[in-house]
Amino acid sequence: MFESLIGLAAIIALFVIISRQQSRIGLIERELGALRSLVLSSAVPSAAKPAEQVATDGKPADAAPAAAAVADLAASPASDAVSAETPAVPAEAASGGVVAGPWDKDEAKPAAEPAEPAAAKAARQTDVETALGTRWAVWVGGIALALGGLFLIRYTIEAGIFGPGVRLAMAALLGLVLIAGAEFIRRTGFKVPVQGAAGAYIPAILTAAGAFILFGTVYAAHGIYGFIGPTVAFTLLGVIGVATIAAALVHGQALAGIGLVGAMVTPALVAAEAPNPWALFGYLSVVLAATGVIARMRDWKLLMAAAFAGTGIWTIFYMTEAPGVNLSTVLFINAVTLALLAFVWLGRRDEAGPASPFDWPSIAPAFFVAFSALGLSVDPAFAAAGYALPGAVLLAAMLAVALYRPTALPLLHAAGLVTVMIYLGIIPPTSIGSDFVGGSLGVDGQPAVVSDALTRNIGIGLGLLFIAAGFWAARRWAASMPIRAASWAAWGSIAPLVVLLALWFTFGNLDRDLLYAAVAALLVVVFAAGGEWIARAEEPPLKGGASVSFALGGAAVAGLLMLHMAFGSGWTTVLIGAAAIVPALATRWRSYPVLGWISVAAVIAVLGRVAFDPTIVGAGLLSTTPVFNWLLLGYGVPALAFGFAAWQLARTTNGRPRLAMEAAAALFALLTLAMLVRHAMHGGVIDTGAMTLAEQAIYTLIAIGAGAILVAIDMRSPSSVLRYGSMAAGVVSVAFIVIRHFVVLNPLLSDESTGRIPVFNLLFLAYLLPAVAAGGLALYARDKRPKWYAQMLAVVAAMLALAYATLSVRRLFKGEFIGLWSGLGQLETYTYSALWLAIGVALLTAGVWLKSQVLRIASAALIAIAVLKVFLFDMSELEGVLRALSFIGLGAVLIGIGLFYQRLLTRAAKDADKDKQEQADSTPIRE
Repeated sequence: MFESLIGLAAIIALFVIISRQQSRIGLIERELGALRSLVLSSAVPSAAKPAEQVATDGKPADAAPAAAAVADLAASPASDAVSAETPAVPAEAASGGVVAGPWDKDEAKPAAEPAEPAAAKAARQTDVETALGTRWAVWVGGIALALGGLFLIRYTIEAGIFGPGVRLAMAALLGLVLIAGAEFIRRTGFKVPVQGAAGAYIPAILTAAGAFILFGTVYAAHGIYGFIGPTVAFTLLGVIGVATIAAALVHGQALAGIGLVGAMVTPALVAAEAPNPWALFGYLSVVLAATGVIARMRDWKLLMAAAFAGTGIWTIFYMTEAPGVNLSTVLFINAVTLALLAFVWLGRRDEAGPASPFDWPSIAPAFFVAFSALGLSVDPAFAAAGYALPGAVLLAAMLAVALYRPTALPLLHAAGLVTVMIYLGIIPPTSIGSDFVGGSLGVDGQPAVVSDALTRNIGIGLGLLFIAAGFWAARRWAASMPIRAASWAAWGSIAPLVVLLALWFTFGNLDRDLLYAAVAALLVVVFAAGGEWIARAEEPPLKGGASVSFALGGAAVAGLLMLHMAFGSGWTTVLIGAAAIVPALATRWRSYPVLGWISVAAVIAVLGRVAFDPTIVGAGLLSTTPVFNWLLLGYGVPALAFGFAAWQLARTTNGRPRLAMEAAAALFALLTLAMLVRHAMHGGVIDTGAMTLAEQAIYTLIAIGAGAILVAIDMRSPSSVLRYGSMAAGVVSVAFIVIRHFVVLNPLLSDESTGRIPVFNLLFLAYLLPAVAAGGLALYARDKRPKWYAQMLAVVAAMLALAYATLSVRRLFKGEFIGLWSGLGQLETYTYSALWLAIGVALLTAGVWLKSQVLRIASAALIAIAVLKVFLFDMSELEGVLRALSFIGLGAVLIGIGLFYQRLLTRAAKDADKDKQEQADSTPIRE
């Protein structure tokens, strides 16, 4: 059974190896085929590189065997006729030169015709032969040796030929022999004979096999048989791992990876009764240092990242699993990690002037050191022991290394992110509670960070450190590395603001706290001055790049916090809106792109506040006095401020922020009127009560008026926001009319009281005034907006006028309540027919006078409705003289319309003939 499993594993391993090499085999086949074609067509590359030069280049391939193989192929009897006509390859190419192939992309390109089918077949056979001989033989042979050794060891165990000590000694001897054999083969000048066969480099494979055997031997001697103690086993495994990593200098990065894996798993393989953390981290520091030196010599980034990650994993494992954590060892290994990163791995890399803004292997130490600092700061056991300060020291050390080695930018991001996480109480993977527990942010009902004086003092220190380091580094790199400068400026602004916000939530008064407001005001000054300081170092100066934008954006956020900390709800909303003027005015002296967007951010902040509390100061504190209350200040002052900011930006930057501010000014102007109307219509209360037709009519009039005002402003100061905003206001007003006036709130359907006054009643407010307003806007926008827009408003105005007239007739007959369920009288029915015909004639007259085809079509539609009503409804419902008068009136109107159109068309025809005659008389006759 055991042999069957081993055989099955061998077959699977062979299948995997063969399948993975198919693409490489195909590439080599194509290359050798092209080389064969070159030889047979006498296309010998002009530049040949001597074998000695190839050897000195440090490449494992040797060109002499390849050239000899090519010469043999050229002399083979596979195609004698072709060979007879082909000139001989020069002797130096066969003896010591290298014949260039398709992998020599910069030296020669084959330009020969394809060889005959027989030659191509021979080339393919040679490709398979090469693959089998150079790679597959090595891999399969290695597997066979391993299986043979396994069978031999198993046989000796079952037969009892050798004892455990002899078997371990033989295994150690075998490992040493393999390593010695590998070194012997390497020193005798072994090179990879074929291009692309580096994966079968025999010395490296033998060294790796020997290292594995030695690892297994030492582990078996300690863990299985107990021949050696933990100290000796730990030391031997560490020495083997470090030696394997060192051997990678001559055998390649893969062997270094094997040694690193063995070295990192050594502490897990050796168990001690009394674990010593200093021994563990001392050992890890030696492995990390050795790996760092070798990786720096060969520029092996993946190996360096893996070494940092392995050390970090052991550190986190020790902090989470050890019963009693030794703080000194944690600080020691993190200090070694940062020192190795700064002085070894990035030693000469930064001095050479790196082109990349950051070094990606630095991500691993940044993550694990930052995680250590996070654990020391927020873990209850560590926080109780006072380890928050050492955690802050680690964050400060990360910033120091990031300053010293600029390409270690991941350290900055990790330190900033951990600082934010600590002071917002965000500890993954727990969920964040939205409540406040004991005055601090909560996590699952418990404070995330210990709220004590040490936490506050550490936060102040970290905030100052981020400000100083961030703005200094941003100024340093503002001209040459803008992305790096922006990163430093961003964290120099974000981290202090988060710390201030968290401390205010934890220690301050959330209603009003002048002390924290003063600190926020100081941050406004510092960030604004820092942005100006950075801008002067830009190239060209005062350009206002990303780093300046982050600094000024931080000043804006600090100002927002200051207003929230210093004032109540009402004044905060008003002052935030008014503050939009400040960055707009600043554009008079500085053309920083971010200034306009800061004004837009103020708009967003005000929108957020009014969405959270539409009453500005709370429903309980809102006065019932119409107009002159907090709604006028809370909506009106921001509307004026946004309008002024848009006006100022139009004269300086004139970009998208200006358009956004224009839209905000128009929106808040409408909101001001709407909220005041709502307040007045509901007795000084802003609630969710049902809307009446009168209130909706006022909103509709406001929307129509806003559309007209925006058109007028756009004609004086053209703007796409004003243009599309005016049309949007018109479309919204039409939607209000169609949905609310005609359907939802129509007194015919709702039976709402229309009032007791005969003329100036609800129908006058809800239908006649909007009809006049919509008609006036259609006439005003006729030549200033698209044709469809004016036509839409004209049709709606006509429909409102018809609705007003019809409902007024209904009110004349029914009184204050005009619901449909009260029925229709014969005189009322006749009056509707006469009214609709009269309105149709009036629309026709207006359409002819205004030369409006839309009004003429509306007239025709209304008259057609009246005709249908007379023939379908009046004929059956009316009796006696009313039926006769209905038909007589209809006939008279239709005949009159026909006569009118005949005269109109006759006059048009006469005018056309007159124009033709005048044109003919004015044309000279040519003889």
